[in-house]
Amino acid sequence: MTTNKKIQIIGVPMDLGASRRGTDMGPSAMRVAGLGSELQRTGYQVMQEIDIPVPSMESRDTDAREARFKAEILSVCANLATIVKASLADGAIPLVVGGDHSIAMGSVAGVAAHHREQSESIGLIWFDAHGDMNVPSSSPSGNIHGMPLSHLLGIGDPDLAGIEGFSGKIKADNVALIGIRDLDDRERKIIRESGVRAFTMREIDERGMAAVATEVLEIVNRNTAGFHLSFDVDGCDPSVMPGSGTLVPGGISYREAHLLLEYCADSARMTSMDLVELNPLLDQANISAERAVGLVASAFGKCIL
Repeated sequence: MTTNKKIQIIGVPMDLGASRRGTDMGPSAMRVAGLGSELQRTGYQVMQEIDIPVPSMESRDTDAREARFKAEILSVCANLATIVKASLADGAIPLVVGGDHSIAMGSVAGVAAHHREQSESIGLIWFDAHGDMNVPSSSPSGNIHGMPLSHLLGIGDPDLAGIEGFSGKIKADNVALIGIRDLDDRERKIIRESGVRAFTMREIDERGMAAVATEVLEIVNRNTAGFHLSFDVDGCDPSVMPGSGTLVPGGISYREAHLLLEYCADSARMTSMDLVELNPLLDQANISAERAVGLVASAFGKCIL
């Protein structure tokens, strides 16, 4: 594939939203695995990489039980949204590398704000083993990485939902949640009432990834300017991605994940992407990062022939 498109890699080394420590090392692991050079080989111009400053958990204190480290996460996500929005305005495709999944509140907010200024909306593919649709009052842990999708829909804490000055970054009928297999009890009700289209592992097993991917792309491209892809590595089976702190057996295979991302690339409608929840402390010789680099390359158009 040859292209003159620019990619802006943005590292967000944050683990404030999760219980298991180590996702703050995710951006470094992806760089060691050759992310930038792989994208260059795919034909993209990779810009000078940017890192978002993130405070360490040890340098902060929180007594909150419903939304732990809310102020710090809100600040990081607001900063990230500004950088993502500026990257799009500069004609680059933002590729945000985390970090726990709470960073998606910033990445999607920036993309949505950019297109909102042009009176456009975006779709969202949420690849994850979990729903990430708790709100502070429903979360059993208070970990914000289990809440970002609700807040992007405008549900939950007004501050977290209001990044970039508006709430409701995406419409529920333009959201596809794919790979879910581990939900909290109260979260199920939120998902059912939200209006998002959720593709569970049972549906993927029964229909096959090709059919599911086709419907996913119809949902996220319906009356939108394109879609953002939020890719949590734990959506894949643990045998594929051992390096994550929230592993759930029975996930998407490596080839199924590649096929979905190849369909995304074929559509030429992906505006931006984030990759999250990679935890090198739990990995095996950085194999998860190396496989994640391959998956990102597929999303950006790398093909076999």
